[in-house]
Amino acid sequence: MRLRKTPISKLCKIRAGITMGDPSGIGPAITVKALNRLTNAADFSVIGDAAVLNKIPGFNRILKNGVKVFDLKNVDAKGFEFGRIRGEYGRASVEYLNRALQLLNDQEIDCLITCPISKESVNLAGFNYSGHTEYFIKKTKPGPVVMMLLNKYLKFGLVTRHLSLRDVPGSLTPEGIYQVAFTTYKWLNDTVGIEYPRIVLCGLNPHASDNGLIGDEEVKVISPAAKKLQSKIKGFYGPLPADIAIHKALMGEYDAVIAMYHDQALIPLKITGMDSGVNLTLGLGFIRTSPLHGTAFDIAAEQSYADPSSLISAIKMALKCASIRKKA
Repeated sequence: MRLRKTPISKLCKIRAGITMGDPSGIGPAITVKALNRLTNAADFSVIGDAAVLNKIPGFNRILKNGVKVFDLKNVDAKGFEFGRIRGEYGRASVEYLNRALQLLNDQEIDCLITCPISKESVNLAGFNYSGHTEYFIKKTKPGPVVMMLLNKYLKFGLVTRHLSLRDVPGSLTPEGIYQVAFTTYKWLNDTVGIEYPRIVLCGLNPHASDNGLIGDEEVKVISPAAKKLQSKIKGFYGPLPADIAIHKALMGEYDAVIAMYHDQALIPLKITGMDSGVNLTLGLGFIRTSPLHGTAFDIAAEQSYADPSSLISAIKMALKCASIRKKA
């Protein structure tokens, strides 16, 4: 996950916003823990509910260290519990995102890191969002957007995101695959600093269909995208069987993998290094990262179990991307 070498300690002061995510999840705990480990790395602002954050040991310490809190006061303290799926908490998490977008639009923050939200709670609140990426797309109406998932060992661009598996084949198009792969290439070149990125496209079917014997998406959809990419830029390969493509990337033969669906990327990422995992959204017009895990309602009531490692990686990624953008 190495970017152009810019030590965190030598970054110009980036103004980083962090939304605490679902109030009832582990977002508040990992936010406080992460910021206590990243003192002075940036000018941090947390968008959330101070009464909830105050339940986390170490909250007063981050305030003393200069962390600003945008307290929306949108969680009813009476009856509040960690680890609960409730519409009121879903509404609160969306309100944090709305405020974060306002801060970005007003240029009060340079980048955004989002802690996990609950899709179920958000939908109970009446919002039809399947995740942060879909929320930002609906709110900002950008151009092509790519969900980039990465850790220390692997980088994935996703062609489809939060979609039922039965809907994936019909959602694949040569143009869609081309856009994801090309956007991934540009990020690797412009931000990561790889002059000639090597990118491999995964097949959808077992054995990449064995030339059409097990499905025909590789022949009809993925290969045309690969040919178009190869005609414009060197360094695109595939489609290969997903297991082969990911193994070769892990061995260093490719700089990134284009996955056709969500778990094609998430399973190898979480096996090889969940603690360093980051979700980075490309194409929004602003820098947004998040940890590679969910709300963890099952452990949210016991803050000692909350591991901030993935959030720390997400914060560092956002700060480095923001620093590179400022210098550009």
